[in-house]
Amino acid sequence: MKNKDTSPPEVDVNQLVQDNDSGGRQPGPFVRRLLLVVAVAWSLFQLWIASPLPFSLGIFVLNDTESRAIHLAFAVFLSFMAYPATKRSPRDHVPILDWVFALVGAFCAAYLFIFYRELATRPGQPIPFDVWTAVVGIVLLLEATRRVLGLPMVIVALVFLGYTFGGPYMPDLLSHRGASLDRAMTHQWLTTEGVFGVALGVSSGFIFLFVLFGSLLDKAGAGNYFIKSAFALLGHMRGGPAKAAVVASAATGIISGSSIANVVTTGTFTIPLMKRVGYRGDQAGAVEVSSSVNGQLMPPVMGAAAFLMVEYVGIPYIEVMKHAFLPAIISYIALFYIVHLEALKADMQGLPRRVQSTGMQRLIAFVTTVAGFFVLAGITYYTISFLKSSLGGAAIPAIAVLLMSAYLGLLWVSSRQPELQLDDPNAPVFELPETGPTVRSGLHYLLAVVVLVWCLMVEQLSPALSAFWATMFMVFIILTQKPIIGVMRGAHNIAGDFKNGIADLISGLETGARNMIGIGVATAAAGIIVGTVSLTGVGLVMTELVEILSGGNLMLMLVLVAVISLILGMGLPTTANYIVVSTLMAPVVVELGAQSGLIVPLIAVHLFVFYFGLMADVTPPVGLASFAAAAIARHDPIQTGVTAFFYSMRTAILPFLFIFNTQLLLIGLDGPLHLIMTVGTAVIAMLIFAAATQGFFIVRSRWYESLAMLLVCFTLFRPGFWMDMIHPAFDEVKGEQMSKVITDAPANSSKRAWIEGLNLNGDEIRKGVLLPLGEPGDVKSRLATSGVSVMADGDSLMVVGVKFGSQAEKLGIEQSFRITSMEVAADRPAKEWLYVPAFVLLGLVVWLQRRRRTAPKAA
Repeated sequence: MKNKDTSPPEVDVNQLVQDNDSGGRQPGPFVRRLLLVVAVAWSLFQLWIASPLPFSLGIFVLNDTESRAIHLAFAVFLSFMAYPATKRSPRDHVPILDWVFALVGAFCAAYLFIFYRELATRPGQPIPFDVWTAVVGIVLLLEATRRVLGLPMVIVALVFLGYTFGGPYMPDLLSHRGASLDRAMTHQWLTTEGVFGVALGVSSGFIFLFVLFGSLLDKAGAGNYFIKSAFALLGHMRGGPAKAAVVASAATGIISGSSIANVVTTGTFTIPLMKRVGYRGDQAGAVEVSSSVNGQLMPPVMGAAAFLMVEYVGIPYIEVMKHAFLPAIISYIALFYIVHLEALKADMQGLPRRVQSTGMQRLIAFVTTVAGFFVLAGITYYTISFLKSSLGGAAIPAIAVLLMSAYLGLLWVSSRQPELQLDDPNAPVFELPETGPTVRSGLHYLLAVVVLVWCLMVEQLSPALSAFWATMFMVFIILTQKPIIGVMRGAHNIAGDFKNGIADLISGLETGARNMIGIGVATAAAGIIVGTVSLTGVGLVMTELVEILSGGNLMLMLVLVAVISLILGMGLPTTANYIVVSTLMAPVVVELGAQSGLIVPLIAVHLFVFYFGLMADVTPPVGLASFAAAAIARHDPIQTGVTAFFYSMRTAILPFLFIFNTQLLLIGLDGPLHLIMTVGTAVIAMLIFAAATQGFFIVRSRWYESLAMLLVCFTLFRPGFWMDMIHPAFDEVKGEQMSKVITDAPANSSKRAWIEGLNLNGDEIRKGVLLPLGEPGDVKSRLATSGVSVMADGDSLMVVGVKFGSQAEKLGIEQSFRITSMEVAADRPAKEWLYVPAFVLLGLVVWLQRRRRTAPKAA
């Protein structure tokens, strides 16, 4: 029986993504050119402030506050010009009122830049014009936010603004003394505590460049290349289009920060093909939604949240990437396995190849390709390292020549292949493209990604500078790839190809800027929430509220935080959602967890709230990505969203697991063998979880087999749960032993400590914290690394000072607290021994299912 398509066929998914990501207005030629000029100017401005040129030339050097003001001015202006006020507003021209809003809003946003010197002379003493500029600026910012992001973000911001002024009239639990209009507006608009705070600074300093890099990469043809390569490699398998959709969305997610854009980019091609090989409409849409949304978990872009984590957690960007990598990979592997199980249950087949080859030939080709990649990576690394050590300052030109040689060589390889064209997924016959020519046709795109990763990981440049150099290399590729490939193919239309390259570059600069409109106003509007928290202290209220509702139960507390994060995420884009939930919920998890003995790194807590905020893009009734996929699949959006949420359950359990087992974030590993064991067991556990929730492993599972597989999955993910019942993981030491533990700790390690004392509110506090220790030395010097000054006080250490902005302050340590004890690893059997009974139980399930699969054949 065929499924009835319930979504209207006339839904324009391209219009949907345009309305959500870059504005739905299509004005006349003059205004269109103006918007193009403004968008390109915004991109060039961001490249300028990220480059070394302002400092080397001494021209137009801006501080962070000035650059944030100009950044927001561009975003607000384009918001009113590109986004209509309502669905009925004209789309073919810009009304006069929108011109007024755009110009006044841009002036208010740029106020800190225009009058920076005057404002610096009267800190905390605003004149009436300052206050009214702030009032008008916030009103227009919220209107711009409503147009770009919808009402949910505006409602949340208004609730917090109302809380700022209505504090004295609130119930006792929520009350505070309130704030005057002058004080509130000064705090929110004229300082870096509110709208122009850290979030907008990250948008201006980091996020824009990575979004621009991704848009240029896509404009050059990398998006098409990723899709075609995924289909060429995987399309022949059972349910091949779905597997290719997973891989293509993962690759596209690396360069895209938008769930909806990712769905439309790959989904218009993959969803019809998935339906053709046997997937239901809701299944095809759900696979695309799950894989596209998970693209925001994949470093390096991560829906722009990674750059915010750098500021909020206080660790380098490369560390955020390292911690986020394994959960993202596990999640994608599990989704790949889910679509494989669906294909097995329905007995689906793959798409036909143009050239048939044996399984051994494909295996040899795959192994050769992977081996060649690692050999090439090793040669590149050691060659550049040799050049840097032997040539010193002259190594840069030599490396540039080496990079240019690699680029020309890969372009020559590409020129020998047929030009990539996307086939029609609705055509009656669809054959897979040939694997070798398809993969070889776009290898030069990967050079830009290599430049980005090299600058980040090897040269250890800042994220902004790394993205700048990668973007400039991408500009060079866009301008030169078509002329050079044309010459190599014998078509000498250099001027025409170069002109096309310039057009692609301008289009990429415009697309990058228009894709940033939503992120720009989102981070600014979210700054209102952050400013309210710092002005009123509502963060402590949230902690008390969750503590009361959870009754002190740790697991219930985590579930409540997850639900609140999910609710706050509905209707908010990823970046704004992360700012809101991390500001409100992350301190709750840290504080209540520490009081219950759950001592986890801050990055684990921030990833926890980020994951659940991200699930809102999937979850009905607001999941915009599900609506976009349902429109392509011509299926019911609610059913598509429910199926997508079911497929995304693997993503929902991961945060709970890495909160209790931080080894999944590659924290606390003892060596390469421990790393291999952690990665291997985590992947196996997630595959088992997928099989258990799908009710199909080797054959259809019985209820007790699914239950057994869930038990195996839990044990592999968190073996310490069972071992802690036998013996606690840590022993407490005090006095001289505590001092010895601190001094003997390895360099740059962290130690678990218990602190006690009265906080500023007069409450008795006892909680655990993870204190980072620096280079070897005495107790005082090592604890000073985390920002704590101490003196001996009997068997404990008295905190006599906490450095402003330090890790200790973020952990909630205050002056006069005492460090009463340290925790050291207990002498007990390794928790990994519990893998043995888990694998024995898994073997029993495999034996039972294999018997059922072979029984009919024997009969």
